[in-house]
Amino acid sequence: MSARRALAALLALAALLPAAADARISPPPLAAQAAAVLESSTATPLFGRAADQRRLIASTTKMMTALVTVASTRLDRVCAAPPYPAGPLEVTIHLRPGERMRVSDLLRAMLLPSANDAAATLAACVAGSRAAFVARMNARARQLGLRRTHFSTPVGLDTPGNYASADDLARLAIAVRADPFLRHTVAAPRAVLHSGDHVRVVVNRNALVREVPWVDGVKTGHTNAAGDILAASGTQGGTTYVATVLGDPSEGAAAADALALLRWAFASFRVRTPVRRGAIYARPTVKLDPGRHVDVVAAGSARLVLARDARVRLAVAVPRELAGPLPARHVVGAVTVRANGRVVERVPLVTRVAVPKVGVLAQVGHALAGPGSLVAIAALLGGAGALLLRARGARRRERRRADMETA
Repeated sequence: MSARRALAALLALAALLPAAADARISPPPLAAQAAAVLESSTATPLFGRAADQRRLIASTTKMMTALVTVASTRLDRVCAAPPYPAGPLEVTIHLRPGERMRVSDLLRAMLLPSANDAAATLAACVAGSRAAFVARMNARARQLGLRRTHFSTPVGLDTPGNYASADDLARLAIAVRADPFLRHTVAAPRAVLHSGDHVRVVVNRNALVREVPWVDGVKTGHTNAAGDILAASGTQGGTTYVATVLGDPSEGAAAADALALLRWAFASFRVRTPVRRGAIYARPTVKLDPGRHVDVVAAGSARLVLARDARVRLAVAVPRELAGPLPARHVVGAVTVRANGRVVERVPLVTRVAVPKVGVLAQVGHALAGPGSLVAIAALLGGAGALLLRARGARRRERRRADMETA
């Protein structure tokens, strides 16, 4: 049995094994020198081994090449291939200098078999030169907050200044999967390239995508200096985790490490939304108008990655009554989320609509409805009478002053 077929059989068997029932299992042993696991929708880090260490990243560099390309040009644009003097071990699709291919097909060739000539063609076509394209790559890295990442090539061959950390690489993979075309591409086992001088069929180098049904990306990498690298994503039940492994001793070891980390993440964690934006969490009364209630809603959602056995409790803190006037979406309290007794999130609670000031008539109505109503009415009327008398006295004084000034 060939090494590739043995790897495929091993991965298929691992994918069929049930996830561990105990959510407190330890992360799996790894051959990789650095690794990270993040939940995709929140970018919550769940595991790290030397995750902030700068390392060579080989062809996983092409994830940024793809991201810059889709942000810079149309997928149906046609690019002419520049001369690309490939080394004897480089992966290419043998583009002839001047051969014309659509951007969409060049992206498929670059992301699936990891064709270096496709990456070089995209860089020249999109930015006019390799240097200008690399500048865009680094600008995009800064926008994404990848603080331990720098690029010096669109291809990924080992060059000074081309590196990333395991954590940054996972965040880059999440950004790639956010683009619909790239997400669909990296999840494909193979693709047919119809543009160019002739039809080409390319196969995804990521064995996990080919062999494990729920693995849906994203990119492989290898050089002698970097070792084997894999950024892998898996989706089950609407939740996606991304695992990166760097510096593995072989392609098979990288695939096994990444799959083990993904399975560990699914077995150990789940995504929960205990607080949802706009949901009502309290209905306090309005001061001096107890028949009126105010809907108090969450200002945002709390989407959290929690251990599967975590006990979640909510504590709502809102006054029993509110005094107007208050504008709509005025903060009047908070809902606190605790997991196993530990505070993990606080979300402000706001008024859904404006709360008006209660007028004198409503206050009279409240007084009539409550105990001691005669005393309350007398107090209200007395207060109103006093206000009227003061107003009349003020007007009289103004008239006398005016008469004296006229005289």
